[in-house]
Amino acid sequence: MNATVNALLRADLRDFGGYKSARSDLVDGNVWLNANESAWANPSDADATLRRYPDPQPRALRSRLAALYDVEPAQLLVGRGSDEAIDLLVRAFCAPGQGAIAIAPPVFGMYAVCARLHGARVIDVPLVDGEQGLRVDLQALGDAALANGASLVFLCTPGNPSGEALPLIEIASLAVRLRGKALVVVDEAYAEYSDVPSATALFPAHENIAVLRTLSKAHALAAARVGCVLGAPALIEALRRCQAPYPMPQPVTEAALKAMAPQALASTAARVAETREWRERLAGGLRRLPQVLRVYPSSGNFLLVRFIDADAAFAQLLEAGVVVRDMRAMPQLGDALRITVGMPDECRRVLAALDADAVEVAA
Repeated sequence: MNATVNALLRADLRDFGGYKSARSDLVDGNVWLNANESAWANPSDADATLRRYPDPQPRALRSRLAALYDVEPAQLLVGRGSDEAIDLLVRAFCAPGQGAIAIAPPVFGMYAVCARLHGARVIDVPLVDGEQGLRVDLQALGDAALANGASLVFLCTPGNPSGEALPLIEIASLAVRLRGKALVVVDEAYAEYSDVPSATALFPAHENIAVLRTLSKAHALAAARVGCVLGAPALIEALRRCQAPYPMPQPVTEAALKAMAPQALASTAARVAETREWRERLAGGLRRLPQVLRVYPSSGNFLLVRFIDADAAFAQLLEAGVVVRDMRAMPQLGDALRITVGMPDECRRVLAALDADAVEVAA
């Protein structure tokens, strides 16, 4: 285990072996009687592919994901969406009832949820609302992490809901400040919609950076729950020991592999490009509406929008059958809604629901 991971990992987990499942041993055979599985397939399972427990970390899936994200398979742990990765990180690096994480709200809620369920403190360093949008104050975030002994610092880039994409040089600078003190976790759930390169490019020089990726957004597999954490091999091995067995059901693995076939990846790239085009069209249409106070710049597949009367706007959209995310309970966002960039007709419906004249702008 490398020195960085060893220093930050919970002391009681440094020699923890985790659960050893029936599929953990790399053994070969043609009569498998080591997992108390049924000897017969279920009548609903015509191909008899579901009676066996799956590979905990399917080799083909790890290899394909590693190629997609330009890392080595040893630098990747696949699991039940990014949510599981967040939970594993908190469990591994915050002792129960102790420890702390640092975040920059308003931000994706699962960082705080996982920490609070584990009894860890949540150090909030609010986003700064300025001319360039809602921005992370990385200097203040680093200061707070060091002052409060946070072992994890979560960065969401592009930010949800801010839409901000953090430059790699700023992430690297934070990692240098926190070296030996905290792990910088870069959540890139919306990276495909951004021009900023992945923080995996920082791995060679920064062992205290981890990256989260998912197939839920751009790859359109939200129901499959496929996500992964990328980082130093020692980090991946430590998290694997904390992971519950069999995270990847066989049908999910098959769906993910099909989604990463060359033709599917080409289709995904085309749809990402179309989403980015319509993100700007929708933003332009919304900015022309008199009830809109501000449309924030976004590097994701969504727009954060402030309204003069967010309650009325939400009601107008709902009456038209359009469901958007009400952000008004989040800090600093008492007048805001988050609108996902849908298909072209869906974007037109958003504008039509708010102002019939605006549809012409996005036509």
